[in-house]
Amino acid sequence: MKPDLTDQTILITGSGRGLGKHAAIHLASCGAIIGVADIDGNIAQETVAAIVKNGGRAKPYIGDLSDRGTFEQIAADFAAQSGHIDAIINNAMLLRYSPVQDVDEETLSAMLDIGIKALFWSAQAMLKHYDKERGGTIINMASPVATRGFANTSVYSTVKGAVTVFTKTMAAELGPQNIRVNAVSPASVPTPGALGLNSKEEYEKRAAWIPLRRNGTEEDNSNAIAFLLSKEASFVHGEIFNVDGGVAACN
Repeated sequence: MKPDLTDQTILITGSGRGLGKHAAIHLASCGAIIGVADIDGNIAQETVAAIVKNGGRAKPYIGDLSDRGTFEQIAADFAAQSGHIDAIINNAMLLRYSPVQDVDEETLSAMLDIGIKALFWSAQAMLKHYDKERGGTIINMASPVATRGFANTSVYSTVKGAVTVFTKTMAAELGPQNIRVNAVSPASVPTPGALGLNSKEEYEKRAAWIPLRRNGTEEDNSNAIAFLLSKEASFVHGEIFNVDGGVAACN
């Protein structure tokens, strides 16, 4: 049974594809009004079209969310629809794998910008646009790589480590202001985009060492996000919600 998220206004970054797109469609089916924000306008429009086709409500926003001014403008425009923002989901991320000696400055800057800077802009946007009586929710996207060492993931792992610390820090700082902050930490999820970076054989190997002996799905991730947005999770705060088949438990 889906949670009732009727009329919740939820801004999702990087929601033109992959986990973000699936979450946007799923949350809209729970009754939420979705702001689909992505750097690629075409795929943002595709996500909105899929939501509207299913009877949901959504609006596309195009821009680089690592830029503070862009994030502020998108958040302000989305908030103008109802006068507030109920939730922001920080899903946008640039994913590149390489040995540390091959990390170049351009890739490093791009991954740190969208993976870390955008978190700060989201918190500022929430503080500016949430309704104090209704409260607000921020959900970040963490990963098991934050606490496990995986070769060739130095930048990505660094970002996800920062996401984990930022989530806990914001829980302490924003909780007294009626803003809940949590993170969802999915394990291996072979989305179409991820399959462009890793082979089918690689995902088969991963499934073999995940305790539940399967990879995650987009549905697993979207269901976890929906729960954290629901009234049933009203006292869940500062949590790194592992949706990983037991990977974190085996550290």
